Amino acid sequence: MSPSTIGGINLLPEAEKREIYGRAVPQELLERFKLPPLDSIRAGNFLQFKYEPGSTDVEMYLYHEQRFPDPVLYGHLTDTINGQIHILLYVLSDPESPRFDVDRMPDGSATRFGTLKRNLEAEKSAMEAGLSPGQVRHGLRLLTPAIITFERFVSSLGHEIYFVEPLYYHNAVIFERYGFTYQIGRKLMERIENGFANDGELNRLLDDSTPFRGKDTAYSIRLRSWAIHDGILGEPFTNVTMYKRVGKSAGITTCPSCSW
Repeated sequence: MSPSTIGGINLLPEAEKREIYGRAVPQELLERFKLPPLDSIRAGNFLQFKYEPGSTDVEMYLYHEQRFPDPVLYGHLTDTINGQIHILLYVLSDPESPRFDVDRMPDGSATRFGTLKRNLEAEKSAMEAGLSPGQVRHGLRLLTPAIITFERFVSSLGHEIYFVEPLYYHNAVIFERYGFTYQIGRKLMERIENGFANDGELNRLLDDSTPFRGKDTAYSIRLRSWAIHDGILGEPFTNVTMYKRVGKSAGITTCPSCSW
């Protein structure tokens, strides 16, 4: 019987692990960058994994060319306590777009995408270039096929539901628009929406005191996310967990009147 959990998959022989995890890679990515089929010998040069027997998580890296510093797809998956699939991080990056070093300090030390410490100059440049918090490059605009592919992967393991951990405010809003709802965090999202209203407590803090708190921030999901990343809530954006039923949309929106 095929395993249904990350922990179970990680106990399999190498070839079987690669085949199962390869199901989570969108075919559109392979076609766009003219990458070899995942069942070919050459695929190992582009699709790499970190998994250990006995562990309950896996990291996947898909590169468009060898020795390129950033993958076009990075995913970090784990099991929930109940054996469901949980996405800790999922990133699609355009390798042809400029890179902004928001993930590392000038001395090379890691920032954990700005959650541990912040490279403020790189973040300011990224924001001005149209990026969102945590992005080192522009995205690939392939989230729709990526979600379709991931749901096939989830279904192939026998699950009807999966979870995701939005690292930033804008991630949560995007996931809402793709049919996710909240296990934890909806009250926080509603508080943020009320806070950025014309008479809200967060709106009053948009005083240009930092580059991330401009007066027009309230009207943009992306700029709100930068302000929240900048600490405008007085606390980190954490303890938000979302989930989705395969093939179904929850129809949830916590910021109905805000544009990207």
